Amino acid sequence: MPQSTSKRRIGRGVGVAAAVAVVAAVTAPVAAHAATDAGPAEPAATKLHDDLNGDGYADLAVAAPSATVGGKKGAGYVAVVYGSKNGLDITTRQVLSQSTAGVPGSPETDDAFGSALTTADLDRDGYADLVVGVGREDTADGGAESGMAEVLWGGPQGLTGGPVLATGKAHDGLGGQGRLTVGDVNGDGAADLVTVANQHDLRVLNGPFTRAGGTAHGEQVVKDEFDSRVLDLAAGDVNGDGVTDVAASENDGDEYDARRVVYWPGSPRGLSPYTTVKGGDGYRLQGGENLDIGDVDQDGVDDIVVGRAVDGYDSDLDTPLAKGGRVSLIPGTPDGPDGAHATFLNQDSPGVPGSAERGDGFGTDVRIADVDGDGHPDVATGLPGEDLDGVTDAGAVVVLRGTAQGLTGTGAQVVTQNTPDVPGAAEQGDTFGGAVHLADADHDGLADLAVGAPGENGKAGSVWYFRSGPSTVVSPNGTTTFGNTLLGTSATNARLGTAFAG
Repeated sequence: MPQSTSKRRIGRGVGVAAAVAVVAAVTAPVAAHAATDAGPAEPAATKLHDDLNGDGYADLAVAAPSATVGGKKGAGYVAVVYGSKNGLDITTRQVLSQSTAGVPGSPETDDAFGSALTTADLDRDGYADLVVGVGREDTADGGAESGMAEVLWGGPQGLTGGPVLATGKAHDGLGGQGRLTVGDVNGDGAADLVTVANQHDLRVLNGPFTRAGGTAHGEQVVKDEFDSRVLDLAAGDVNGDGVTDVAASENDGDEYDARRVVYWPGSPRGLSPYTTVKGGDGYRLQGGENLDIGDVDQDGVDDIVVGRAVDGYDSDLDTPLAKGGRVSLIPGTPDGPDGAHATFLNQDSPGVPGSAERGDGFGTDVRIADVDGDGHPDVATGLPGEDLDGVTDAGAVVVLRGTAQGLTGTGAQVVTQNTPDVPGAAEQGDTFGGAVHLADADHDGLADLAVGAPGENGKAGSVWYFRSGPSTVVSPNGTTTFGNTLLGTSATNARLGTAFAG
């Protein structure tokens, strides 16, 4: 991406080419694509973790937790658009909420259905399922804003309603933003659901799950002795022992300046107590608000990528590249994540587009997958506070390349609403890049990029899908956008694109 001695900007003409697929406001029933479209059926063991209808293509689940449903503000909904050989197929979709038949509960003001999303085959039937957090749900057992997590079962016709898996205690906010992930943390071959109790204790529901929502192996609670706040969770094998671990970005209570990265090693007994990632100086490494896990350098051990989007705190003074937000890569090793050899990128790093400015939000959401097919996973991150040609908070997304040495700014690519042939135009407050997602919706071996802009159209929100090519973030034959008009949902303050399933 361009760099010069003068102020660098992201604007029209910078980035990659894309083509517009005209989106019509149509409706269609949801059904799995025909076998001739998907190719031969895959064994259950090779199914994608986000293939909800079992046709071999990754599907996209996106949340609008502040949307009005049934006249209730903030009740929330989730939209699912299904993959196909041509990428996301906007004619094959579902909208689900607590007014959908079979989904537990009913729409209530500020329930925030969709406050967190994750996917996995919980019942081992060969279809990925969607776990939905309802972070501000009031429950009979827990009380006010105890929150809950429920599952929508995958199947050949798409998603159907399922049971409540867990509820919290009063003001737990169980299933709230960033507080759901799935992984086999005890190595028994079944997916386990990990969420957060008391804002900081990990609560593990051990799979497999029955269709009634029960589990034969009970649950585990891993206590945190401090008054921490979990900001985001991710699962992966960060010590290479073959058992899934869990990592989190946290802060100390209400002291937002004290962000850190911690991880809980998995074992046959479940999760062990957490370890704090330390930097080269022996002190805890300054973390961020969100993170993802994947083997960027392809050394056989997963790495942690952390997005630190919020700047302006005192800790920025001794934190590398904090201005405007940063992305950190913490390499995984047989001894766990190695914070002493972490690397950092921001918009002042060589090759990264734009320039580091306060409030850009570089590092807002981070997702790991191989976009260009070179065998090394790449990292997509949002910059919802990026100004474009004087338009404030229009937003952007940058894809950083993965290499054998980790992340690099060299060859990074950017996409905005001012990129040629991208639908729409950059407007004040769009916050394009407020959420990002990477998954292979067309099964061509390249991860495709989805972008949420929750501020689009006066906070109605919208979603863009970019079909990747071997050398570009988006290919000339696959760019699509959709919003509330297509979905037939209320636009008022819906903020569609707030989060994707991960």
